[in-house]
This record gives sequence, C-alpha cells and structure tokens, in this order.
Amino acid sequence: MIDLFYWPTPNGHKITIFLEEAGLPYQIHPVNIGAGDQFKPDFLKIAPNNRMPAIIDSEPANGGAPISVFESGAILTYLAEKTGTFLPSAPREKYLVLEWLFWQMGGLGPMAGQNHHFAIYAPEKLPYAIDRYVKETNRLYGVLDRQLAKMRDQGGFVAGAYSIADMACYPWIVPWKNQGQNLDDFPDLRRWFDTIRARPAVQRAYEIGDRIRPPTPMSDEDKKVLFGQTAASIGQQA
Repeated sequence: MIDLFYWPTPNGHKITIFLEEAGLPYQIHPVNIGAGDQFKPDFLKIAPNNRMPAIIDSEPANGGAPISVFESGAILTYLAEKTGTFLPSAPREKYLVLEWLFWQMGGLGPMAGQNHHFAIYAPEKLPYAIDRYVKETNRLYGVLDRQLAKMRDQGGFVAGAYSIADMACYPWIVPWKNQGQNLDDFPDLRRWFDTIRARPAVQRAYEIGDRIRPPTPMSDEDKKVLFGQTAASIGQQA
C-alpha cells in the first residue's frame, strides 16, 4: 500500500496520474497547503522541505521497513522502478526519460509556478515579473513542442513511449490559459496534450483532485500561510 500525502496541485497530480496508470493500491492523506498542514511535525518527518507530495511505501520491493520519499520527481522515479513501468531499463532510453523529467523539475515547474504566483496570487501586480515569467513559460513550451515534434514518429510522447516524463510535464501544461499561453501556437504540444487528457487514468486522477479541492478560492489568509515562509517561521510551526 502506498500512502500518498497530497493536494490537488500540478505536483500532486503527477503522483495520482502514475498511481492510476499503474493500478497500485494507495490511500490519500490530504495536505491542505492553505491551512498549513505541510508544516505539521508528522508531515515534516517525511517531507523536510515542507512541500507535498510525499509517499510512504509500506511494502517496498525488497521488503524491510517502510520507505518514505519526498519530491515529486523522486517519487515518480521510485514508483517506476518499483513497478517496472513507465521508465525503460535500457540506459539510452532511460536517461532520455530522466533528462526530460529533470527538465520539468528544474525548468517548466518552477518557471510556470512563478508565472502562476505573479499573475494570480501576488497581492501586487508587477508588470515586469508577469512579463518575465509569461515569456519564459512560452520559451519552455517551445522547447517541449520541438521535442514532441521530433518524437512524433517514435511514439509521440516526450521520450517516445509514454513515461514518467509525460506524467511530470502534463499537469504543468493544464493551466495554460492562466499562464498566458495559447496551445494552438504549439501544434505538437497540443496533439500531445489532447492525447494525455483523453487517457482514462489521467481523467480519474483529476476527478480525485476535484473531489478534494475546497469549494471556495484561496483566501488572503491562506495565501499568507502558503507564501512568504522563512526558516524561522517554519521552525516555530514545527
């Protein structure tokens, strides 16, 4: 059994997509990031960066004590290796997947995240910051579109066959309108996006998120909890 500590954000969706695709049994433990659940001592024991998602695998592949994993890219890699799915074993194909997984972790996710912050959540709209991150998101969409064009006749996904690289990237493209982008400007990205959106496991993953998501938008108090934390404030809450 996989215990998943989760909230319906792009990084959270990555893991439910994998679990639904692989058919692994799992149990969700909601981590309400607007209410500060990510700073609770029990959660910090498995996720010291006070970010979800995180997992505990009570049945590791090699037996022994339960294993906890934090960081969504590490979780995807762990689950892929545990199940032998969505990550090739041959080095050339494996590292192509990992290249694009790390590209998402180091580029698409952080830059789109800053795009969301300054365009949607920031109390003051700063034109320079919004323009900076909308343009960088656009550049990254172009990078992904070119890769998908190259893979069009080799399976059509980011690294050819459907993999954890696709599961990592897709949730960060879902809010494309909020990111100031137009998918029609990126034909291979649009093709890939529509293909993944139609997958039953992906639809189930997003339905789970819809059931957990609060019915009201994030309040100003929630934003104060989520943004602007320092080492000192986290230490006080822990």
